[in-house]
This record gives sequence, structure tokens and C-alpha cells, in this order.
Amino acid sequence: MTSAIPLLETMDLVKRFGGITATDRLSFAVAASELHAVIGPNGAGKTTLVAQLAGELAPDGGRIRFAGNDVTALAMPERARRGLARSFQITSICRDFSALDNVALAVQARSGHSFRFWRPARSDESLRAPARAILKRLGLAGRAEVPAATLSHGEQRQLELAIALATQPRLLLLDEPMAGLGPEESARMVVLLRELKQDHTILLVEHDMDAVFALADRISVLVYGRCIATGAPAEIRADPAVREAYLGDEAI
Repeated sequence: MTSAIPLLETMDLVKRFGGITATDRLSFAVAASELHAVIGPNGAGKTTLVAQLAGELAPDGGRIRFAGNDVTALAMPERARRGLARSFQITSICRDFSALDNVALAVQARSGHSFRFWRPARSDESLRAPARAILKRLGLAGRAEVPAATLSHGEQRQLELAIALATQPRLLLLDEPMAGLGPEESARMVVLLRELKQDHTILLVEHDMDAVFALADRISVLVYGRCIATGAPAEIRADPAVREAYLGDEAI
């Protein structure tokens, strides 16, 4: 399932905010075709890591390689063009547009057209047909014409995934996709992610441990910006250092 050459790799990555080191010489790798989860207590640096991988934050040290190329100095749009997609930052949901319009705009952007020329996305079937297919895959076919603002929170999270998929990513960076979801919506999201992992490499940051252990091929554990363990779910469950790091915070 995995490749000898990582699709994504960080080497001694450092990010500081004043006197706080949010990412502390962090080195880890994501193999192609795996769902790699990143977990850790609050304040472990998980979201800061994702922001650096996406290009939202520039690291203070270290390197990031994607598909064999150093992308450390590249801005977010260039990383997105190379196939590195942070689901909710490819484009903001246009709340007054329909779900279909939102995804068609992302298809249009992938084709190299500016979002300023959004009218073709509302009429060009070459943009709308693939958008419909993506919405169907994400379980939103029946909500295609509904304004995004009227979708439930869970449906908006699904729409964010649909927008990311429309860019044809090589790697999906998902930062807590189940945040704020109820039990039924969380279960639906787990089903969706299990289906998506069949043909997408995914880096998943998530607090829902049931979801993490149900989905992940490998897990990395961050504590104070450092990776204290990486391994298969069973190895992470049994790791004494991981159990100690989560004591009183999150149960493995």
C-alpha cells in the first residue's frame, strides 16, 4: 500500500511564537496512499503543523518536501496547484451560492480560470457535470441546488471536502473534519473518509479517537511540538509514552 519514497516529509521543522516553540524540530513522513493521523493533547502543535504544510504559516526552520520537491518557500496557491489541499482553505464556501455552484467554481479554478469569472461555473456543463459527480460521491446529490448557507453544519463539512476533491488533490490535509458534528454526522463522516482513503492520501488531524483508530493506517503523536511516536494503531495504543502523554487529557 505504501511507497518507499514519502509523498510528504518534514525535516527538523521549527515554528516559534514568541517564547513558545509550537513545532520543535519535527520530522515525520506520510506515505502515498495512506491515511496518516496526527493526534496529541491540546497545545501539541497539530494545527500549527497543518498550517505550515499548507503554506499558511512559514516555518522558522527545517524543510517540507512534497512529491520529492522542496516546497518550504512556496505559497499556498502554488502548493494547491501541486496537489496539496487543505480542505477548508482551497476556497471559502460561498454561502449565497448553491452547493453545486461552490464545487463548480473549484472545478473551474482547477482548470486554471480565475474565480472572478464565476458565471461560466453556473452555466458550463463541462464544469457542472464533474461537480455533480463529486457531490454525489460525498452524499450531497440531493442538496446540489440548496444555498450553502442553509446546509447543516455536517453538510457544510461535506461540501468543504467536495470543494477540495474538485481540485484533484494528491494529498488532503484535514484539520478536525468532525469538529462540531453530532454522533450521526460523525459516523457519516467516518464512512466518507473510509471511502476517500481508497484512492486519496490523507493527513488527518482529529480529536475523535474512535474515528482515528477506525481510519488510520499510521498515527503520529505530537506533544509540545515534538513527535513522540509513529506507528500502526495497535502500536500507538500500546505505547507507554503515548498513554502517559494523554493521561488526564485524551483517552486512547
